[in-house]
Amino acid sequence: MLLYMDMCCFNRPFDNQSQQKIYLETEAKLFIQRKIKDGVFDIAWSYMLDYENAANPNINAKQSIQKWESIASQIIFVSGEIIAYAEKLHKNGFGKKDSLHIACGIEIKAKYFLTVDKNILKKRNVVNDIIIINPIEFITMEDEIYEN
Repeated sequence: MLLYMDMCCFNRPFDNQSQQKIYLETEAKLFIQRKIKDGVFDIAWSYMLDYENAANPNINAKQSIQKWESIASQIIFVSGEIIAYAEKLHKNGFGKKDSLHIACGIEIKAKYFLTVDKNILKKRNVVNDIIIINPIEFITMEDEIYEN
């Protein structure tokens, strides 16, 4: 199963962990990463992740996140299809960078787009070509799949 995480999701472990929601999202994200390293899930990487990570002011976070490119089973580069789809998403209220991330996930045919971004999650029902989900929701849903 191919997953795409946006930069908000990759950065979550480096956020202030004093809020319970942030802590739980971090634990869920780290659990998913362990499953990726164990070969249970595959992860995609994109030029947008490279772009945003290059601007990361936290050097430790930047280096830690960049290592995921070598773990990714697929890498996606900019294309006309991604730009066109991102423009449609932007017209539906998504931010420009968020639109490009979502379009990358769709173009690479990831099943799930993992994010902790509230603005993306609020509008997720607008997107039909990929399941946009929070890491906590994902691991809860994944448990239900394996139980049935």
